[in-house]
Amino acid sequence: MNILILVRQVPDAEARVKINAQQVDLDGATLVIDGMDEYGVEEALRLRESGAPIEQIIALAIGPKRNEDALRTALAMGVDRAIHVETDEKFDAVTLSRVVAQVAQAENATLILAGGQEADWDSQALGAASAERLGWPQLTWTNELKLDGDTITGRHDVDDGNESFRATLPAVVTTQQGLNEPRYPTLPNIMKAKKKELRKDDPAGYGLSSKVRTVNAEIQTRARLNRMIDGKDAQAAAQQLLDLLRNEAKVIA
Repeated sequence: MNILILVRQVPDAEARVKINAQQVDLDGATLVIDGMDEYGVEEALRLRESGAPIEQIIALAIGPKRNEDALRTALAMGVDRAIHVETDEKFDAVTLSRVVAQVAQAENATLILAGGQEADWDSQALGAASAERLGWPQLTWTNELKLDGDTITGRHDVDDGNESFRATLPAVVTTQQGLNEPRYPTLPNIMKAKKKELRKDDPAGYGLSSKVRTVNAEIQTRARLNRMIDGKDAQAAAQQLLDLLRNEAKVIA
């Protein structure tokens, strides 16, 4: 069996982003592999290390040239090869699922691992859209996963706690924090990754036509009020501070 892992490159959580011409400008920002996707990479490697009959683990990225870095990270972690559908155009999750479905079928993948929520989109749609397009079952927000032949079992989160599941492959699984602890690529594996296959695909070959177009972007900012509290009377100052926190900032009840 083959496993297909979806990979995205996103701004680091501490990175500062800018808005330029009503679009997010990532020039100069620190970019990393999406943490949710990294759990997927690690889980695929652990499934193979547990003895599951996995022939190949393939990473797929759809996006601009900089996504090569995320794919190289996945290759250095232990992924066998990578596919990059290079495009500067932004596509919505339903459109991207068309690529995922076509690649999964072409690569004979029977398990797709996708991040439960994209850090840059704040979206949970790609895994579900891919499962719907393929007609496969989907198992979301997993925090435990095991393979036994063509049966996949594990646990995932629900509103009231968690539940156990069992499904027959093929299937789409979305990952989350707590599923595993991703490994750090070692220097020898980073060097080996440079020799692994990273295939470039033309997006035109997948018949992409986005359903959604971004027309504006803005960063939410908060202005400082610079309220000064007279500290001469400590009791009065404390009461004034409580009033401001309760009635204006609304951070306490």
